[in-house]
Amino acid sequence: MTSPALPSVVDPARLTEALRASGALRASAVREVTVLSARDIIVSRIIRLGVSYDGPAPDAPQTLILKVAQENFAKTLWQGGQKEVAFYTTVAPHLPGQLVPRCFGAHWDGDSHDWHLLLEDLTDSHQIATEWPLPPTLAQAGAIVEAMARLHAAWWDHPDLGRTIGQFIEPAAMAQVMTQLSGHLERFTALLGDRLSADRREVYRRFIASTPRLLARYHSHRHLTIAHGDAHSWNFLLAKPGVADRARVFDFDQWRINVGANDLAYLMGLQWYPERRRQVERDLLDGYHEALLGHGVTGYSRAALDDDYRYGVLWQITKPVWQWTANIPPIIWWNNLERIFLAVDDLGCRELLD
Repeated sequence: MTSPALPSVVDPARLTEALRASGALRASAVREVTVLSARDIIVSRIIRLGVSYDGPAPDAPQTLILKVAQENFAKTLWQGGQKEVAFYTTVAPHLPGQLVPRCFGAHWDGDSHDWHLLLEDLTDSHQIATEWPLPPTLAQAGAIVEAMARLHAAWWDHPDLGRTIGQFIEPAAMAQVMTQLSGHLERFTALLGDRLSADRREVYRRFIASTPRLLARYHSHRHLTIAHGDAHSWNFLLAKPGVADRARVFDFDQWRINVGANDLAYLMGLQWYPERRRQVERDLLDGYHEALLGHGVTGYSRAALDDDYRYGVLWQITKPVWQWTANIPPIIWWNNLERIFLAVDDLGCRELLD
């Protein structure tokens, strides 16, 4: 019997139906589902399941990952579940292999905001590069950036972008987002008081004033792709020693059409302190660009990547504000705030506001 603590979506009969629909199960049926482990992350709950069958099922998964809403954020951040279900149902089926976990079932209910994902369990073959908040080694970061490049190259200037895959935010709607951000910034700076210097307040003021010009790059609809949107190193799984596989990308609750280099700015500028970032930044940008070209991207120069990366770092000063509005803990957004302003200074991003 299934443990009574399990969500009904993994009742043996329903799970049998989902696995058959995904092509992972043929004649056999699920007999029992057990919880192997469960943990809460920031906005969702990850449950590792053990699955047994009532007959031979050599190709069926013996374990699965069930991802559901974390109770504290189930109502306030339900859009994340909606977006991730959309990713696995519309984007992931068209990606190359060995890039994202296989999805065996995905559901989103617009009335109740209930959602779930049934994903391939890579626990035995892959691992997170490091324990948070340690940055990855250069080799690990290279594998992460190569996976990012494969994701971006697969959708680079794809004709389906904004049509059947994702949506372009039109200028009028983007202006509304910037107005909303301006209001959040007012409250954010009031909260921080003298903990946010006059110099950084001025950067925010100039940034808001410059957004119509800064957004021209996005509104050109050129050299855009599917961006992850939350591309820190702990959202990548690296193959364990001795496993012949590549890095996998997961947690797609913030994916969008965007400039690919914004993911690099999020990875390095927002997450890494200056000494570490300076050591590896150029090598990783070089590797990313080479991987893009190797996977078919054309007409995008190394200099264009540098420009996009600097603008991406500048845009990341908004991330701590959005995280604060979503009730993400200060241990995350405060450190992000400090790191990203250091990166802005290192890379001369204030010049982009002139």
